[in-house]
Amino acid sequence: MKLNLLKTKEELTFRNTILGIQFLFVAFGATVLVPLLVGIDPAVALFTAGVGTLIFHLITKGIVPVFLGSSFAFIAPIIKSTELYGLPGTFGGIIAVGLVYGIMSALVKAYGIRFIEKLFPKVVIGPVIMIIGLSLASAGVDMAKTNWLLAVISLVAAITTVIAGRGMIKLIPIFVGIIVGYVAGILLGKVDFAAVSDANWFTLPAFGRPEFNWGAILFMLPVAVAPLIEHIGDMYAISGVAEKNFIEKPGLNRTMLGDGIATSLAGALGGVPNTTYSEVTGAISLTKVSNPFILRIAAITAIVFSLVGKISGFLKTIPQAVLGGIMLLLFGMIASIGIKTLIDSRTNLSETRNQVIVAVILTVGIGGAVISYGNFSLSGIGLASIVGVLLNLLLPGGEKIRKK
Repeated sequence: MKLNLLKTKEELTFRNTILGIQFLFVAFGATVLVPLLVGIDPAVALFTAGVGTLIFHLITKGIVPVFLGSSFAFIAPIIKSTELYGLPGTFGGIIAVGLVYGIMSALVKAYGIRFIEKLFPKVVIGPVIMIIGLSLASAGVDMAKTNWLLAVISLVAAITTVIAGRGMIKLIPIFVGIIVGYVAGILLGKVDFAAVSDANWFTLPAFGRPEFNWGAILFMLPVAVAPLIEHIGDMYAISGVAEKNFIEKPGLNRTMLGDGIATSLAGALGGVPNTTYSEVTGAISLTKVSNPFILRIAAITAIVFSLVGKISGFLKTIPQAVLGGIMLLLFGMIASIGIKTLIDSRTNLSETRNQVIVAVILTVGIGGAVISYGNFSLSGIGLASIVGVLLNLLLPGGEKIRKK
């Protein structure tokens, strides 16, 4: 009996480990893509995603089955902030973003979720998400132009995976697109393996050191608006999939705090902000496996991968055109999610008030508007987010619309 029980436990441990690694691969492509695009060591992103996920589980009492990975909302702001303030200043701004999550967590605990919904309604969040995708379109095209053949091959592979994929494969279009594009790059002689051969098998990630610059902090803070709302949506989604109310227990304030501390940790170590991954929620829905322990195995696996130098070296050999091809699909899909947000919330765009809010957010965010004072400047997603929030609060008719 004891031998059979031991065998069962060993089989269960092996099964859970395989499932954990499988969930990591669902999030892997997106997690490493963000740092590759902004010039940060992908090994740092894997490390901070793993540690951040474990911290999230600790704060949320280990009952919410989520994995935290790199946030796409911060790609454009990190690139621009790096140009203005350098990477150390940008890391300081990322730490401050995490603190905003903590403040919002306290407000949610004190006033409830309605406070957040009133401050950041869908008529604001929808166009802000659209800007996140559209503002990066030119960067994707520029990278794709380095080799259009590789870009198209990667793009077609990703699209085919999204449309015709089945099971878990359908959930990893970025991963599939990169692999197919990479193989094509090898066949076309466009891959330089020097970074792989030069890398050690085991090494620490190239952690960064943050600096605190008020300009960078104020530049990054407004960008937290969209991911905050995305976090709320993800919590409702995972609650539905797992058939548990995580909004009530452990509470949205705890999940938001966990996300915030993980993001601040990422900034402190030179990584990118984290967010809960809807891809992983999709995988949980598909596999019917909602055991949070499995996600902790995925987190530990991410940490182990971050210490394997050859993996980081491999990621650095991916041709720019391959990444560009993936971006052509990815950033367009992000913009479409913004449109879907407006549709799903039944935002009435026949209302002049709503038309004005959406129009101004889009033109400010995409048109390159900048507010500058001394060394401080605010532009892009951050400026558009603040303008949207202010318009929603100041334009007449808001209370009437919210009561409908």
